[in-house]
Amino acid sequence: MVERLEDELFSLRESSGQEIFPRSAQAYLNDWADSSRGWLRKFYPTGSDEPHFDLTPATEKAIAWLASLTERAFVGTESRLLTLFELLRQMSEGSETDPETRIAELNRRREQIDAEIDRIRSGDIPLLDETALKDRFQQFLQLARELLADFREVEHNFRSLDRRVRERIALWEGAKGALLAEIMGERDVIADSDQGKSFRAFWDFLMSQSRQEELTRLLEQVLALPPVAEMRPEPRLRRVHYDWLEAGENTQRTVARLSQQLRRFLDDQAWLENRRIMDILHSLEGGALAVRETPPTGGFMWLADTAADIDLPFERPLHIPVVKPLLADLDLDQEGTEVDAAALYSQVVIDRAELSRHIRQALQNRAQISLGELVTAHPLSHGLAELVAYLQLASDLPHTVIDEQTQDTIEWRTAAGGVRCARLPRLIFVRN
Repeated sequence: MVERLEDELFSLRESSGQEIFPRSAQAYLNDWADSSRGWLRKFYPTGSDEPHFDLTPATEKAIAWLASLTERAFVGTESRLLTLFELLRQMSEGSETDPETRIAELNRRREQIDAEIDRIRSGDIPLLDETALKDRFQQFLQLARELLADFREVEHNFRSLDRRVRERIALWEGAKGALLAEIMGERDVIADSDQGKSFRAFWDFLMSQSRQEELTRLLEQVLALPPVAEMRPEPRLRRVHYDWLEAGENTQRTVARLSQQLRRFLDDQAWLENRRIMDILHSLEGGALAVRETPPTGGFMWLADTAADIDLPFERPLHIPVVKPLLADLDLDQEGTEVDAAALYSQVVIDRAELSRHIRQALQNRAQISLGELVTAHPLSHGLAELVAYLQLASDLPHTVIDEQTQDTIEWRTAAGGVRCARLPRLIFVRN
């Protein structure tokens, strides 16, 4: 958006002089989004630290009014007349309480549909001419733009309510029940209004997957028609229903933020445990609201200087040697008992050099190998002790990778003939 505005400013300066519009595009956007202007709304979407801009409802109404002043090359009336008749028919049928009257109307429409089917089967296929297609397409464009404007206005109303709720919570000192009744009353007024009910009905209609697919199919067919293609519609029109969804989601998020503020307000336990902190925050919020219209100038807040903690090498404690125990030189009396010395020579000794050789040989022809593949090629002869030795070697190698998302099962046989297994994250040895 900044780049497109810079291009527009460059064109204006080339045609009207370099002194016109001297500021940058970013400066103009921030100025238009300032509260004193209110032409744009500057906000940060969820999960993004890049500012976004959107038209305010008042600006959109002003632009629509200016667009209505321009002379139109084609003014269609047939589609609007048919729309009026269709709206009158829907209101008349929707308010009819007599079952016989409604059934008679449905039978009449069924007869008309059957007659149209018979005409089509006989070869009489009525088609819309180019004028009728352009007329209806212009009506569609106008309604699509008005629909987006309605979404922005509904979102603006809920955003204004959310702002008022935050202000009241910041300055409220009375009973919680009175504030909740007041806030929920305002929310119900918006939600139960004609605008809110219409928004909910449209949102439920648009959230249907079949409706979205049908809209996509119809848009592709209509935009491919030669009379419509001659009008050169905007490419973004192909995904206008997704723009409706995005605008509706923004409205839903605003309502969710309002509910979140109410949940925080109802957290009694946090209120009791953090009473002093809440009082300080309320005083800050009250002061901020008091100076919102006339912000202070110059230095009005001081912060203590921050400094980095420096840990010098010579400030570390020196090594303290371990005290060696003193063994008394005494002759032990065996009292004639016989001790089996074979247990001293039956200890398991793991040859780490051999295990390292297995890893090097496996990586000569491959860029990487997992521990499970290596154990399959060279089974564990000493069981768990050899597996632990592999893990120790992996910690010493600089290019070892651990995949926490994948589990490997490693099995080995015991001396008694049984099978044991260990499950651990996949360990991968990588060639240097």
